[in-house]
Amino acid sequence: MSTTTITTSAAADQAGQAPAPAKARGRGGRSLAGTLTSHGLLVLASLIALFPIVWLVFLSLGPDKDDYLHPGRIWSTMTLDNYSFVLQQTNFFDWLKSTLIVSLGTTVIGVMIAATTGYAVSRMRFPGYKKFMWVLLCTQMFPIAVLIVPMYQILSELQLIDTYLGLILVYCSTAVPYCAWLLKGYFDTIPFEIDEAGRVDGLSPFGTFFRLILPLARPGLAVAAFYSFITAFGEVAFATTFLLDDEKYTFAVGLQSFVSEHDAQRNLMAATAVLIAIPVSAFFYLVQKNLVTGLTAGGTKG
Repeated sequence: MSTTTITTSAAADQAGQAPAPAKARGRGGRSLAGTLTSHGLLVLASLIALFPIVWLVFLSLGPDKDDYLHPGRIWSTMTLDNYSFVLQQTNFFDWLKSTLIVSLGTTVIGVMIAATTGYAVSRMRFPGYKKFMWVLLCTQMFPIAVLIVPMYQILSELQLIDTYLGLILVYCSTAVPYCAWLLKGYFDTIPFEIDEAGRVDGLSPFGTFFRLILPLARPGLAVAAFYSFITAFGEVAFATTFLLDDEKYTFAVGLQSFVSEHDAQRNLMAATAVLIAIPVSAFFYLVQKNLVTGLTAGGTKG
C-alpha cells in the first residue's frame, strides 16, 4: 500500500512539473515575423505609389523651368509663383469649365445608356442579346488612331465639330460598352424576385428599374460613373482633334500650351497638374462612399 502510494505521488508530481503545451495559433493568426513583413511591404507599396505625387508637387514649387534637372536647388527657392501664374495668366478656369462640362456630361449620359443596356440584357431575352453584348465588347478592340478619321467625318456632317456635345458623344462611344458589361454583371447578381415583387405591386418595367433596381445597384453605378468621368477627364487625342477654340480646351489640351517646339515650361505644367488633381480627388471622394455599400443590403429582408 505504501509503495503504491509513493509511486502514485511521484507520478503526480512529475505530471505537475511537465511544461504546459504551446497555445495553438488561431485560424488566420500570424507570427510576429509575418506581421512585420506584411506591414513592411504595405508601407513600401504606399511609398512607391505616393512618390510620383510628392515629386510632382515638389517640382511645382520650383521657380525655373529647368529645376527638374537640379531638384536640390528647389529647397532654397521654393515659391508659389507658378500657381499664381497658372490661375491668373492662363485660361485655367476656361479649361476647368470645359473639362467639367464634358466629363459630367459623359458621366450622366454614359451611365444612363449603360445602365438601361445592362438591365435589358440581364433581364430580357430578346433575339441576339448575347451577340449584342459581344458586339459592344468588340468595339473596344479598335485603337483611337483608327477611329479619329471616321468620327471626324460623322461629327462634321452633324455640325458637331468644336462643340461640347460632339466630344461627349465621342467619349460615350468609348465608355458605354465597358460600363454596359460592368452593370450587366452587377444586375445579374440582384435577385429576380425583386422585379417580380415590383410587378405584383403594380410597377411598370421602368418603375421597377428606377425605383427598385437602381438603388440596389448604386455601388456598380458609382464604379461606372467614376470610369466614365476619368475617361473624359484625361483624354487627349479626341479633345485635341475635335476642339478648335482655345476657350473650349479641356485640361488635357490646355497643358499642351506650355510646350512649344523648342521649349517646355515644366514648372508651370507641374503646377497645373497639381491643380487638375483637385476636382478628380473631390469626385472620387463623393463616389467612394458608395463603393463599399452592400449590393442588395436590405433588399431581400422579410
